[in-house]
Amino acid sequence: MTAAPDRISRSRQRWRALDSAAGGLALDLGLYAVSAVFAAVTAATSTLPPHRGWGTIAAVGYLVAALAVTGQLLLRRRRPDAAPAGLAARAAVTAVAWATTTLLPLAVLSIQRAAGRTDRAQEEVVVVEQAGARLAEHGTPYLGHDAIAALPPTEQLLGYTPYQPGMALFGLPRAAVDAWWTDSRVWFALATALVLALAVGTLRAGTAAAPGRPDAAVLRGVQAATVLQVCALTLATGGDDLPVLALCLLALALAAADRPGRAGLAVGVAGALKLFAWPVAVVLICWAGTRRAGARAALGAVGLPVAALVPALLVDRDALVENVLRFPLGHGLVTSPAQSPFPGHLIATQLPAGRAIAAALLVAVGVAIAVRLLRRPPRTAAAAALICGYGLLAAILLMPSTRFGYLLYPLALLVWAPALALAGARAARRPVPTG
Repeated sequence: MTAAPDRISRSRQRWRALDSAAGGLALDLGLYAVSAVFAAVTAATSTLPPHRGWGTIAAVGYLVAALAVTGQLLLRRRRPDAAPAGLAARAAVTAVAWATTTLLPLAVLSIQRAAGRTDRAQEEVVVVEQAGARLAEHGTPYLGHDAIAALPPTEQLLGYTPYQPGMALFGLPRAAVDAWWTDSRVWFALATALVLALAVGTLRAGTAAAPGRPDAAVLRGVQAATVLQVCALTLATGGDDLPVLALCLLALALAAADRPGRAGLAVGVAGALKLFAWPVAVVLICWAGTRRAGARAALGAVGLPVAALVPALLVDRDALVENVLRFPLGHGLVTSPAQSPFPGHLIATQLPAGRAIAAALLVAVGVAIAVRLLRRPPRTAAAAALICGYGLLAAILLMPSTRFGYLLYPLALLVWAPALALAGARAARRPVPTG
């Protein structure tokens, strides 16, 4: 009966020991060093031109960050009493690393694209900008089945917009002005930075009186959502997942602060952008239910995505269904190119009836999580983050069509959990608010 909790406790202890080694600098050095190697390998071997462009610049940025951390380690050995200043220095290195490994490559790629390079952005950038143009002109970001079928075969994939209607808002600047700063990635980055700042402010307010080193836990969570190579690469070359992730993290931070209504609004905005936020919304509604606030959280978590669908539904219902349902389920005119070699994809392509087997495994995971939520709903934001993280990780690994970049969701959610636990411990001592 106690074996599983004991294993979990030992795993947490090992993580805390690793995370706090040399005041957190040991893991910082590992993060930047491994990321530098990853970026260099990407620059040399990737078959995707935007990825190579990112890797060429980001490898230098990660290397500089690794050297800065090495200097901090040497200083720590000479001045062990400088630990508080060391945390501020770690945060400064994180900020510089994000600027040099994400924002700088993003700006360079956007400027090169505006100058005429057609290989400086992932397909999703073009898709979002086209969706923004259609939204401005026709009131819906979606093309119907017949309109997509009329496109040349090589352009039909880009005719699909497999996102929720809110994502098209990031394409509106390019619909108005053709310039490098209207590249949708620039607006993804701005939204991500703003939302993460709100999430960090919420967490720091909640952990102000927490024991231990709460700011270190918050910093680690920020690193997982910014300088982690899968996040940096995704934002610089495509970017649409990062605002969704940031909004989910904000929703969990608000949950840790006992703000179920605001948490529902935050995850609802995320759900109006992309389906990946919907599982997080379900878990947060279950969390809010343990505080008798399920309806309040659901009002924003469900109401906002539904409200975002209404205009597109009224303008062209068939186009909405074609893009939001048929294409993601593999019933569009073309299939998704997302084919990372995870177990679900390998099962679907290598075994007889593999797609059915992969689908059955995916359903089994969903049922197991649903049973867990019904029998033992999460009572803390940290528990909700862990359920979301492990659940999304299992789903990503088992989906027949998936991308390596989707791993940014579970990785960031899992690393975010310790800071949520510290904030939640303080919030538990306060009366439940109404917001």
